[in-house]
Amino acid sequence: MDQFLRTELLIGKDKVQKLKESFVIVIGMGAVGSYSIEGIARAGVGHIRIVDFDTIKSSNINRQLYALHSTLGEPKVEVAKKRILDINPRCQVETLHEFVSNDTLDKLLSGEPNIVIDAIDSLNPKVQLLTACFKKGLPVISSMGAALRTDPAKICIADIFDTLNCPLAFQIRRRLRRNGVGRGITAVFSNEKVRQMRSGAIGEKEPNAYDRGRKRVTLGSLPTLTGIFGLIIANKTIEMLCDGF
Repeated sequence: MDQFLRTELLIGKDKVQKLKESFVIVIGMGAVGSYSIEGIARAGVGHIRIVDFDTIKSSNINRQLYALHSTLGEPKVEVAKKRILDINPRCQVETLHEFVSNDTLDKLLSGEPNIVIDAIDSLNPKVQLLTACFKKGLPVISSMGAALRTDPAKICIADIFDTLNCPLAFQIRRRLRRNGVGRGITAVFSNEKVRQMRSGAIGEKEPNAYDRGRKRVTLGSLPTLTGIFGLIIANKTIEMLCDGF
């Protein structure tokens, strides 16, 4: 029995074939990115490029699909590739162990991807990626902030310029406007008002974080909400690749 039979019974053979012929780039292998990859790999997307410079740390285990005690210290892209091929050995998987910056974006976005998934959690690289996708005319689905949220019913899909109650989206919109970017970027976001941290390390780096770029803010997050963000992005990706269900 073909492993994609259940999908074919729902959306039809022609659309399953479209998925097999599709090329998706996923940038950011954290909680959102890992679950996005899980969804598109199980749907049968035939060519996936995965991009991340990070390695797996113990602090990732509460929410990231690839983070296990058995994978600590391994590059996220290599763990992701192994899992994708275990799901679908026929998938063409590319790994790029790279930082996202204006210097690397031409390489990261090379080829003719059907869709780019932005699962980056750093502001500057995220804005640089979205700006590049917009100017290259590449369809992109971008994850906004999933941290500090607890209500999955508040997760929405909209143009990034129509998002609300998301501080990250607010900052991104301002910078995109300065870069000449207009409407057309699909965002997955939560309209739940951000709750205050009970405790934690606001403004402090996580242990073993890379000493690159601005100081990162450590925010509380649930495994459920971040995973749901990723699966909603995967679902929207599948829908767009199939030109609707």
